[in-house]
This record gives sequence, structure tokens and C-alpha cells, in this order.
Amino acid sequence: MKRSLSEENRIIAIGDIHGCICSLKHLIAEIRPAENDQFVFLGDLIDRGAYSKEVVDYLLEFSSSFRCHFLMGNHEQILLEYLENNDPDKWLYNGGQATLDSYGSLDGFDLPVDHLDFFRSFDYYLETENYFFTHGGLDPELSVKDNLRFYKPEELCWQRVHMRTSFIESRNYKWEKTVICAHTPVSEPVMLDQLIAIDTGCVYHGNPRFGRLTAVILPERRIVQTENCDGEWGVGNG
Repeated sequence: MKRSLSEENRIIAIGDIHGCICSLKHLIAEIRPAENDQFVFLGDLIDRGAYSKEVVDYLLEFSSSFRCHFLMGNHEQILLEYLENNDPDKWLYNGGQATLDSYGSLDGFDLPVDHLDFFRSFDYYLETENYFFTHGGLDPELSVKDNLRFYKPEELCWQRVHMRTSFIESRNYKWEKTVICAHTPVSEPVMLDQLIAIDTGCVYHGNPRFGRLTAVILPERRIVQTENCDGEWGVGNG
């Protein structure tokens, strides 16, 4: 039985990892986890970078020592969709080949069962009294309650409307909680009263705007970052 997320202890949310194992280990070292810390991994652990298998192995071990919550990213979602419908085009186009290579697999159907069960266990969102965590985000023109009413959970993995410049500049969000998300790469974390967005494009280190892995520590809203140290990067933007 999963333990709920509590605001009584620190919550540490981490953005898109995309197979960057060295960067992830460096970030965790910078955070210096304490016994009661709670980690929320905001999805997209895999694809594009060279070390997806190593990331999953590491996080399975890490979660045996620390309280961890994992959210479904669009990349985990399209991997699972491919394994259900046997249509690889969408996944491979979005960086899935790098994941296959990391597992030494030709088609993904022989991925370790515990890794697939791990992906299938991910939540689409988590919420506390003051925070709402999801991979992509929420419709900025609806309350949190109405987002959950009108959108399917899997659609939250792909949401980007809230990241448009017009909303970020006007700060006109209808949410009654602060949304913490990733998915849309930004050159610097977005830190607003109602929105914290922390995908700083770690895997895209070839682009001078990106190339950092970012965490936010709540409630103090402290940003912790590390530069990409994996030497691999992909294409695309989420």
C-alpha cells in the first residue's frame, strides 16, 4: 500500500531525467537526502539519453531507502502503449531507441518484468493541501477540480498550455493549488505563486539554453541543480 504525500516533511520534486544517470546521481548528492524526505519524480525517467536502464535500476534501489513517489511521464506512457498495441513508431520517434539500446533489447518485449511493473505503478498526479504534482500540467483556465473532471488522467502527461508566455506573464491561473510540473523544457525554472515548472532539459546539453537537471525542495521553494554529465542528448522538446 502506497503511503500518501505529506506536507509535514520536505517534498523534493525532480524534473525529466531522460536516461541521464550521472546527472541524477550528482543531483541526489547535492540534495543530501535526509531520513524523512519525500521524493516526487515527475516522470520521463527514460528515453533520449543513453542510460535509461541504469536510471531505473538506481531508482528502484533508491526507493528502498527513501520515500519515493513516481509520476507517469509521456515517455513511460508511450512505451506502455507500444507494448500493448505493438505499434512502435511513436515511441521510437520520441527517443525510445536509446532505451532499447540501454537494455540491449531489439523490441522492448523482453524488458525486465520488475521494470515494467514499476512503470505501470506510476501515478498520473499527486496532490496535497497546497500542491498538485503532475508531469505535463493542467489547463490554466480551469480549477484543479475541473481539470480532473474534464480531462483524462493520461492527458495531464501532455499538457503545455499553461506554459505559454501569455499565461506566465499574466499569471492568470485558475488553480486553487500550486502546480509542480516538468515536461516542457525551460532555460530557467518557472517559479510563480501557482506554478513551479522544473524541466530544464538535462538531456539536451547540446543546446546552450538547456542541459541541467533540476529539483525543487518544498515548502521553501529552493532550487537545486546539476549540469549534465552524461554526454548524451536527444531531439525533440518533451
